[in-house]
Amino acid sequence: MKIIECVPNFSEGRDLSLIKEITDSMESVGGITLLDVDPGADTNRTVVTIVGDPESVIQSAFLGIKKASELIDMRKHRGAHARMGATDVCPFVPISETSMDDCVEYSKQLAKQVGKELNIPVYLYEFSATSKDRVNLAEVRSGEVEGMAEKMKSAKWKPDYGPVKPHKTAGVTAIGARNFLIAYNINLNT
Repeated sequence: MKIIECVPNFSEGRDLSLIKEITDSMESVGGITLLDVDPGADTNRTVVTIVGDPESVIQSAFLGIKKASELIDMRKHRGAHARMGATDVCPFVPISETSMDDCVEYSKQLAKQVGKELNIPVYLYEFSATSKDRVNLAEVRSGEVEGMAEKMKSAKWKPDYGPVKPHKTAGVTAIGARNFLIAYNINLNT
């Protein structure tokens, strides 16, 4: 059975009711399992992890991105993490009977739908990147939401999908395919 993971990062980590609305929309799709919801108040960001068959995961991710675009206003967003959109980043990871190339195709399918139906500019990154400048997420995200309108004026930073200006409230999104990412925080009492 084909199984992929998707780990969208939403720019809301404080209002648990908004986070629940986003994850509820994602869970409305059969064929996916919600593995984790990790909100961070300081970063004002939530990392969601889902797995399932590719078609269901793509549909679930789209619904999460759509709901986030309805609920999160990036003009008001503040947090201790770099960000450029209501859904800042949405990676696909191959798990079982799928390849990285498959996940690249899934990322393009989702990116096209987000750009067309939600009018949110999308950059493809990591293995999905359309140029070497877009492989590294930090480089794509540089300038953050506040600097994206100016950045997008350069032909070098024309989005892969969607309009050539940030969405008024939802900003910009990066979608791609990548390997597993293990992240952890260490608190220092200094």
